[in-house]
Amino acid sequence: MENYIIVLFKNKSKKRIIKKFITYKHSKSFFEKLIKKSDEVIFDKKIESGLDCNFELGLVELSNKQLFPIYMTDEIGRNIKVKLEDNDMTLVEIKPYKKEETIFDIQKNKKITTQELIKDYIKKDGVKMISTLNNKIIIQINDKVFLFSLKTEKESSRFIDCLSNYFFKIKRTDCIFVKDYSSAQRKYLFEILNNCGIDKKMLYRKFTTYPRSK
Repeated sequence: MENYIIVLFKNKSKKRIIKKFITYKHSKSFFEKLIKKSDEVIFDKKIESGLDCNFELGLVELSNKQLFPIYMTDEIGRNIKVKLEDNDMTLVEIKPYKKEETIFDIQKNKKITTQELIKDYIKKDGVKMISTLNNKIIIQINDKVFLFSLKTEKESSRFIDCLSNYFFKIKRTDCIFVKDYSSAQRKYLFEILNNCGIDKKMLYRKFTTYPRSK
C-alpha cells in the first residue's frame, strides 16, 4: 500500500500525481532527483492554455497527521500557508518546479526543447546571431537561417534572456543575442525570411496561443 505520493501543483492547485511510494526514503530520494533535474531547465513553462502559470512539486504523505503548517514564498516575497483540499493528505515538503517549455521548429514542423535546439542548431563552431521578430526566434549562421516560434512576443524575449544567461553561465561566447531592431533591420529580416519561403502573414503574427478558461 502506498504511503507517499509526488504531486505536481499548478497555480497552488493539484494538477496530477507523478508517482506513488511505500516508504518515505524512496519518495524523498525521487523528489530530490526531480527538483535537481528541474533546476537544470533552461527555459521553463510560464504560459499554459494562454494563461500565466507556475508550478511546484510536493511530497505528500497519505495521512492527516500534519503537526506543523507548510509555507511557500510567493512571487512578491509573502509567506503563503499551503493547505491540501484532501484532509487525508499531509504535505511533507513543497518546492518550486521548473517544467520544460517547448519551442516550435517552423521548418521541421515540430516542437523541440531548448537542449535539442542547442544540440541541432547552436553548435560551438562559428559565430551565430540569435534574434527575435515578433514571437519568433531567428538563428543566423552565415547564409543559413532557422526559424522558431513561441507563444507570445514576451515569451520570445524571455527565451533570449534565458538562453543568453545560460551561455554566460557556461562561458560560451560564440553567439550574438539581439532583441531590439530598427525598422530598417526588421524589414531586412522579413525579406531574408520571405526569400527562404516563409509566409509573410505568419511572420507578422505576434502570438500563437489564446487564453481560454481553466
